[in-house]
Amino acid sequence: MKKNLEFLSKALSLLPEVKETLVPPKEGQFFSKPLGKGDSVTIDFGKHLVGHLQVKMGYVNSHPDAPVWIRFSFAENLKEFEENVGNYQGWICSAWVQQEQLHFDLIPGEYTLPRRYSFRYVKIDILDISSKFNLVIEDVMAIALSSADDSKLKPYHNVHKELEQIDHIACHTLHDCMQKVFEDGPKRDRRLWMGDLRLQALANYETYQMNDMVKGCLYLFAALPMQNGQVGACVFLEPEPEVDDTSMFDYSLLFVAALWDYYVETKDREALEDLWETAKMQIVLAQKQVGVVKDCNKLGWCFLDWSLELNKQAGAQGVLLYAMKSAVAIAKEIGKDHDAECIMKTYELYRKAAKMHFYDEEKGLFVSGDCRQISYASQVWMILGDVVDEQSGIRILHDVATQTEAIEMITPYMYHYYIEALLKCGDKTEALSVMEKYWGGMARLGADTFWELYNPNNPDESPYGGTIVNSYCHAWSCAPAYFLRKYYSEK
Repeated sequence: MKKNLEFLSKALSLLPEVKETLVPPKEGQFFSKPLGKGDSVTIDFGKHLVGHLQVKMGYVNSHPDAPVWIRFSFAENLKEFEENVGNYQGWICSAWVQQEQLHFDLIPGEYTLPRRYSFRYVKIDILDISSKFNLVIEDVMAIALSSADDSKLKPYHNVHKELEQIDHIACHTLHDCMQKVFEDGPKRDRRLWMGDLRLQALANYETYQMNDMVKGCLYLFAALPMQNGQVGACVFLEPEPEVDDTSMFDYSLLFVAALWDYYVETKDREALEDLWETAKMQIVLAQKQVGVVKDCNKLGWCFLDWSLELNKQAGAQGVLLYAMKSAVAIAKEIGKDHDAECIMKTYELYRKAAKMHFYDEEKGLFVSGDCRQISYASQVWMILGDVVDEQSGIRILHDVATQTEAIEMITPYMYHYYIEALLKCGDKTEALSVMEKYWGGMARLGADTFWELYNPNNPDESPYGGTIVNSYCHAWSCAPAYFLRKYYSEK
């Protein structure tokens, strides 16, 4: 389909300006230390940043008679410095590794590295330098970038200081992912993904309240559909706005939920009416899978979680039901009563089909695929899709935890929906306990932003083949800022 230029123009007009903030390093013990070939210094900026590096360099001894060859390595987590990029054999492109080798012809001089980085730590290695002089790092400064307006962020108060810390880290995560759009991760991908946007928007409503930014991102997805009208999994903003060629069953449907969330927060009827046809199209396309969503062996057809073991058929059915509920609410709100009635009738048929096809009476749990796999994801999404009532839902969530063969959750993204299911079923105590254990686990490991992936049993796990390309500041990890402020705030 062609770009919707009207929507695109509106989207771009709503996106915020990115602001610059100068941030000095935490300590300056490396200043004035003469550096020769093979020497190295590591600089800690004290917190996670997104932006550029500015370096002022001088010299001691003879006047420089040759260029200085330097390797700059940037890390969100010190773990990244332990891996050699030359040994990385993962499937994600190694060009994402934040490492540069640069020659500086003129010393003394002040330089700003051209690329944008996501980092807390910077390591400077002197690869080669003339024997007649030594390099001196006279000053280093980070030019931090974010569109988040910190003046709008109210502090979160709780008698449990660990929860305040978790909220602070979650807000910092969201802050650094808020650039021109809500990026999924400022280190890697650096673009707008639908699944991440939905969770960022929820956190934004409780924190920065930059709702025009959410609106602009929704219009971007609507302006840049795939050929069949499907909302793409992600869109690029530069060098010009364009949809990626990646589609995911669940991400497309979450556009509908995100649009309804936005309306509930803002009561922006114009946006609801503008974007209804895009939302409706996602339901129409998904409904081509009559009754029960067809299973698929294609990698990435439906995301749900970062797990190659996870069968996604039941979860996909749950996401469809979840989105259909939002679609009915939107249609009713804008007076599309016929659409609402049709979607609701189909929803009831699909809900009954889901219970019949996926619920195992003997196990008392939902199963997925021909292998009849049990997973947390299947239980969560069936509950969120209202396939069972709240009392049955909480029993299912408790029972799946006793199943040793159940496929567990891997990402904060899936944990967000797990907590949402617990809250839906009325178990605020367990939902809070999960937050404390999971996000608190990252905090106890020293995280100052929350990670793309965290396995408490293996904190160094990577879905890519090396932690050097892991994202340690990731949009879908900001859930605690939403849940804590909405459900656990001291009034």
